[in-house]
Amino acid sequence: MTEVNPALLLGASCAILAGLFGLTFELVRKGPARRPVLGNRGLKRAQALRRPGLFTLVEPALRYLAARLSGLWPGFLLPRVGRALTESGDHLGLSEDELIAASALSAIGCGALWLTVCILTDLPVTSVAAAFLLGAFLPWFRLRAVAQDRAKSVTRSLPGVIELAAMCMGAGLDFPSSLRRVVESAAQPEEPIVEELQRVLQELDLGCTRRSAMHGLAARVPSDEVRELVNSVLQAEDKGSPLARVLTIQAQTLRLRRSVAAEEMASEAALMLVGPMTLIFLCVIVLLLAPVAVRVMTGGFGSP
Repeated sequence: MTEVNPALLLGASCAILAGLFGLTFELVRKGPARRPVLGNRGLKRAQALRRPGLFTLVEPALRYLAARLSGLWPGFLLPRVGRALTESGDHLGLSEDELIAASALSAIGCGALWLTVCILTDLPVTSVAAAFLLGAFLPWFRLRAVAQDRAKSVTRSLPGVIELAAMCMGAGLDFPSSLRRVVESAAQPEEPIVEELQRVLQELDLGCTRRSAMHGLAARVPSDEVRELVNSVLQAEDKGSPLARVLTIQAQTLRLRRSVAAEEMASEAALMLVGPMTLIFLCVIVLLLAPVAVRVMTGGFGSP
């Protein structure tokens, strides 16, 4: 390992400490942003703070940084950030400013960590810019992964929920009462599909129309299956068709689509196994013929 220049190490350490001190002073001078306590974001924040982890430790600094950076970002960025948070189910109860502050905090942390590694290992300091950019995008990657997992979970649970709601409506309940029955009988209330149905019921209880509540569901879960369900419910309401029958047909269509997708994945898996099976077959041939080839090359089959 090469010898580290003490002066360079001392200067880099002083620069990092000075930057952190200045950032801390500016954050403390303005005060933290308010912690959400109401609505779905307040519920998600309370749940996140009850779980021990990294977010519980950095949440105060995140609110301080969000208060400092509030209003400094271009207007076109905040609606995109809000849409990403909505699709993720208000992950950790973050606001738009807090998500941007999380990106800035992650970028500073990754940049400082990689700068220390570069100083200790004589790596090029120019690579710190790449670490800085990677740290800035890490919260966004995490948020997109949460949104995709949430959409997959809702899509996977949707046929069963639709069939149960159709059965409740066939027994004499209306659409909101059937959804409430599904929510109350859920074995795991923390499932995304149950949370989304609770949001729909809350909006209906607050006086929103069924069209508005269903459009909100489609906006929070951007998947083709949910959009088709919303369109089917709204068309049945407009045309006066029996909603229970429409839900039953929609559930059958979703199950048929899942079975077709499973068959397609199975056929693709068979094609993907051709390469590994070929390699295994070649390895078996080599193991069988290698001793014979070695004896032929060394004259092992010749006469004594």
